[in-house]
Amino acid sequence: MLTLTAIADLLFDSFEIGKILVICPLRVSAVWVEEISKWEHLSDLRLSVAVGTETERKAALQAKADIYVINRENVVWLIEDSGIPFDFDTLVVDELSSFKNHQTKRFRSLMKVRPKVVRIIGLTGTPSSNGLMDLWAEYRLLDMGQRLGRFIGQYRSTYFTPDKRNGQVIFSYKPLPFAEKEIYAKIADITISMKSTDHLIMPELVTAGYPVKLSDKERERYDELRQDLVLKLAGGDVTAANAAALSGKLCQMANGAVYGDDGTVHYIHNRKLDALEDLIEAANGKPVLVAYWFKHDLERISARLKERNISFTKLDTSDSIASWNEGKWPVALIHPASAGHGLNLQSGGSTIIWFGMTWSLELYQQANARLWRQGQKAETVVLHHIIAKDTIDERVMKALSAKDKTQTALIDAVKANL
Repeated sequence: MLTLTAIADLLFDSFEIGKILVICPLRVSAVWVEEISKWEHLSDLRLSVAVGTETERKAALQAKADIYVINRENVVWLIEDSGIPFDFDTLVVDELSSFKNHQTKRFRSLMKVRPKVVRIIGLTGTPSSNGLMDLWAEYRLLDMGQRLGRFIGQYRSTYFTPDKRNGQVIFSYKPLPFAEKEIYAKIADITISMKSTDHLIMPELVTAGYPVKLSDKERERYDELRQDLVLKLAGGDVTAANAAALSGKLCQMANGAVYGDDGTVHYIHNRKLDALEDLIEAANGKPVLVAYWFKHDLERISARLKERNISFTKLDTSDSIASWNEGKWPVALIHPASAGHGLNLQSGGSTIIWFGMTWSLELYQQANARLWRQGQKAETVVLHHIIAKDTIDERVMKALSAKDKTQTALIDAVKANL
């Protein structure tokens, strides 16, 4: 609403802008339409949503409107292949963090037309979810390199030093002691950060862990894969080729199942399914969101809920999201990568159960923010984490906490005291 209000003022009061393009996640495009319909002072804004088939997108982009909304997956198409002139003088990037990788096609395409844009606004709640290195591409898009430099190599050599490496191959970088303070100072003049807890009456946020313990046999299987990178099962072998693959396999095993080398699902335990059933029962009829990560998690959760005659929906369409917000479902299943940004889900419930954890702080925080946000009617929002004891689950939780320190430091450094 704040961005749309600013756009309306610039359009109709000061006449500083003329044609606006909003780039956002696909499912968030509907939210922009909803926001205009909610507020009387925005009723004069004409908005055209360019999603769907190529024909539908072209028709929407050629319609008469003030604001044109396109999903980020179609940025390359719009600039490279649509044949429609890029004549937008104002650009709003909803979820700016989706442009944190300077090597992606969407970033490179957008940089080609960036000089044509007079005014740009970037919106995100997680600007540096994986550390300060994320900021370069985001601010390169915002200010064309004025503050953090035009080249990633320059930024890297100025503020970072090699961390993990193998000979001449560098895998990661760590900030130099002065990096955070200097970076924050450079970007502070174009960055406004507002914590919802500082400016809005927010519900209390309660975080709880629900530990489950593997049996001795299940533990042996887990340790075998962790130590040997190979797990021999009756239905086939499970092999982890490197540390990243091992991490994924161990996360799967902690959840209760793992993909074999041939794609077959091997079932290890039902500890988390039992815990999930307990938490749903303890909710005593209150709707809950269940966050899963792997496809076999979804399949096993769905099977268990059907077995217990518990109604549920998967939040993957506009209709399912609308019905959840109308209170029609006691349980809704979400994947953080597809339902993590911009969606308003707070009307449907106030409890999230994390069945499987994610290493991504951005997706974790964004998924939680679907319920813990303005408009939540409950006094308390509860985050349950089902954690397999003495497994990689515990390390993921620690990693999310460690990354959050950097994220919080950035937010606090540029927070606007309004």
